[in-house]
Amino acid sequence: MSTTYYFAIVGATDSPLYEAEFGVNRSENKHLHQFVVHAALDLVEDALFLTNACYLKTVDKYNDWNVSAYVTPSNVRLMLLHEAKSEDAIRSFFTDCHELYMKTLMNPFYEPNSTILSQAFDTKINTLAKKYLL
Repeated sequence: MSTTYYFAIVGATDSPLYEAEFGVNRSENKHLHQFVVHAALDLVEDALFLTNACYLKTVDKYNDWNVSAYVTPSNVRLMLLHEAKSEDAIRSFFTDCHELYMKTLMNPFYEPNSTILSQAFDTKINTLAKKYLL
């Protein structure tokens, strides 16, 4: 089953830091994907009060899509819009993306809470998506 995934990193100030689409029909509904993920941010905030875990699993559903979230200790949210439900693969994807984001933060030329424009970061995220999601 081929599906579409939309991945976004949202900063602590609710500004998008990075976004990517994986799978088929990549830019068919990009604005709708952005809207669904943005709408789920309030539900992520609510879920944070119920657990201390970074991985929040599925926080919202819209039609056939699920929104899964992972929140870093610095309140940066990693959000994934997906149709397929594979909790272990999504958790592994988020964990590796968080590690990659931490490496980006350690770069002295990167300013925290600014848009990530690195082609190397994009390539590594796409590789992780192929490994865990596609």
